[in-house]
Amino acid sequence: MREGDVIDVERLEAAVGDEVTLGEVLLLDREEGEDTVAVGDPCVAGASVTARVEAQARGRRQSFLKYKNKTRQRTRRGHRQHRTRLSVTAIVPGA
Repeated sequence: MREGDVIDVERLEAAVGDEVTLGEVLLLDREEGEDTVAVGDPCVAGASVTARVEAQARGRRQSFLKYKNKTRQRTRRGHRQHRTRLSVTAIVPGA
């Protein structure tokens, strides 16, 4: 991801317009065009991503059907996951 990208993540407890910091960065490409990739063990030390909350929404409906044979019992169920849309404002490379 780069600055300005919009991503969807699982729901975060933040209001629309708030700034959030994502501190667990697993892989970081420090500069474009060069081979300066930092791989975390498990996370890159000091690296973080700052983003602004654009929206709190629900994802697409996942529906499924249960069926029991011989009794003709059918049950239709559905689920919608809560999502948070983030706009990346800054990427701090850390140490």
